[in-house]
Amino acid sequence: MADKELQKRHKPAAPLSEPMRGIPGFFYDLKPAEPQGANSLQVERAKATFDSSKMTRFLFTNYLGGIVNEVQDVLENDETFSKENRYYMGRSERFLDRLKMDSKFAQLARELKWDDARRTMGSLLIDEPGTFSLHTGMFMPCLNSQGTDEQSKYWLGLAHNYRIIGCYAQTELGHGSNVQGLETTATYIPETEQFEIHSPSLTASKWWVGGLGKTATHAIVMARLITKGKDFGPHAFIVPIRSLENHKPFAGIMVGDVGPKMGFNCVDNGFILFNKYRIPRDHMLMRYSKVDKDGNYSAPPVQKISYGTMIFVRAYLVASSALALARGATVAIRYSAIRRQFTDPEASKNDEVFQQYVPQNPKLKCETAVIDYSLQQYRLFPIIAQSYALHFSGFWMLRIYMKMMKNMNDGNMDLLPEVHAASSGLKSLTTTIAAAGIEECRRSCGGHGYSLFSGLPDFLNTFLPLVTLEGDNHLLTQQTSRYLLKQLRKYKQDPSSIPKSDGSTTKYLGAMPTKSWTAAKTEADLQNPLILLEAFAHRSQRLVIELATKMAKGQVWNDSLIEMYAISKAHCQYILLKNFVHAAYHDKRAAANEVAPVLVTLCVLFGLSTMESELSEFVEDGFVSQKQTVWLRAQIKKSLAAVRPNAVALVDSWGIPDYVLNSALGRYDGKVYESMFEMALKEPLNVNARAHGDVVEGYEEFLKPLIQRGLSSDDKAKL
Repeated sequence: MADKELQKRHKPAAPLSEPMRGIPGFFYDLKPAEPQGANSLQVERAKATFDSSKMTRFLFTNYLGGIVNEVQDVLENDETFSKENRYYMGRSERFLDRLKMDSKFAQLARELKWDDARRTMGSLLIDEPGTFSLHTGMFMPCLNSQGTDEQSKYWLGLAHNYRIIGCYAQTELGHGSNVQGLETTATYIPETEQFEIHSPSLTASKWWVGGLGKTATHAIVMARLITKGKDFGPHAFIVPIRSLENHKPFAGIMVGDVGPKMGFNCVDNGFILFNKYRIPRDHMLMRYSKVDKDGNYSAPPVQKISYGTMIFVRAYLVASSALALARGATVAIRYSAIRRQFTDPEASKNDEVFQQYVPQNPKLKCETAVIDYSLQQYRLFPIIAQSYALHFSGFWMLRIYMKMMKNMNDGNMDLLPEVHAASSGLKSLTTTIAAAGIEECRRSCGGHGYSLFSGLPDFLNTFLPLVTLEGDNHLLTQQTSRYLLKQLRKYKQDPSSIPKSDGSTTKYLGAMPTKSWTAAKTEADLQNPLILLEAFAHRSQRLVIELATKMAKGQVWNDSLIEMYAISKAHCQYILLKNFVHAAYHDKRAAANEVAPVLVTLCVLFGLSTMESELSEFVEDGFVSQKQTVWLRAQIKKSLAAVRPNAVALVDSWGIPDYVLNSALGRYDGKVYESMFEMALKEPLNVNARAHGDVVEGYEEFLKPLIQRGLSSDDKAKL
């Protein structure tokens, strides 16, 4: 059961009114929604085997929970941050609405002296990528990691107080993931101690840059550093874009918005072209790479050290994918517990609401809750498990990133290759999982899933760009596979280099290959996550060995890309399960909060359902036998049944407020149908019509001439 603190967080974003009263044309009273629907979520929460508030504390700690409530109270008590009209707005309206929010948010952050954690939480609660998203998400982190101490102090001071608004300009019209192929140049002019930023071609124009189109005053531009006639490849430069006095672009710059998009409609993704535009030498970010007054270049100690910002963003996207998937699951699970379709007494045998109404009232129409159909469970429960798996790896990714950065500042670069490989593969896998999962959640809501009021279509369109930005999800996997092939060669040539720590993500590559899944001796063994993890390690190791063998025999890189994609996915699925196992078995906080048993159940479901989806790779070498595949499918059904009583409590545990969900179907109080109807009445087409006698605007001009063309008065009277 949720405690008072959890209930506070779940207070409705907009309490339901009685919108039908007094509306022209609404001339009778409707009975309320069927009582069994209103009671369903209460019943579901009562039968959970664990305390969802304790799971929330385990997932996020009390500190984060306190921040959520503190910041949410501020935002919900300010009309500026109302989301009531979000689904009715066009792009220009939404852009201006979000610009207003960003401006007020910056003001509040200064007045309330919010730290970075509270600012980040505020952005999450507002829940829509906006004009300042790249300012805080890319511009400031890049300044912090790539700038010298002096540069960071100066520029971050301005950025933190919104004296300047920044963005990150890397992608070009003709070049995306291939950073080394960027065309924009930054040529050093020693006579004036300036860099000349130039776009040599149309395809060199920076493109898709969030916040650049109409908002940003400055950009961190990735351009090819040229000094003394030598090209040293892409480096980062702080480039003023617009005047701080009147916001007009500077001479030598052409900048604008890229136009309509599938999502991100509050973000002014922009383009920019430079025509021999000059900036001072100290506008190059020089923590690692340097150019002195005479134009002499100093290379970084490790060439990939500049990847720090990209790794951070990818690590953040892994954690964000977990919350995105959890959001989709929250809406779909709650709605599935409320929505009733057809009557199946067998499916409803454990449905307390159904059993309460049907036996005593045979004539009463009480249908079966959709969540009680096994196919709905098969569609949705693995998504709950995935959201938890992504969460634990997301937090692991952020922790290992922070450790890497600390080591790098101390001159130790040992973690960089592993973290770069893990962040690349996990960003690819987790955003793919989340995008597919959110869409499945939307579809599982049936017809109402098409409505923006469900909270899912708009959110899905906002999330989808993440599968491409910061590296296309298919291309990124090459980074991971390259690292795995390198590690395999290293362990083979020098067995002493095989990691001793279980914390390593590649230790399994140095193990002695096995031929069969001997640990799974009985069907019950498949309920042991450690045994499942063994199968995941074998599969990934085998795929790496097979590709290494093919390439040693002459298979070229381009012919290996399909295998590389499979290798990266297998390795990262192993990481997801490995981190899930650690959370369920080894994290003392799980036992302290009494949530370990339900985590083990979810961990098993995640492992089994992932195995089933990739079954060919587990069986093609004979490692998993035909009998074990039969066990696998039987145990998936067993796991679904084990998750069933906890389904609603598991999504409640994420603590996602109604203010964020903005969903009629996913409301914490379960008032689905009342909310859908009220939101429909607020549709501008309906509001405008009610102001004109319930006749749509445009009737006189377009409909009336068609309908009444050639009709006499007598004809009209008869009709």
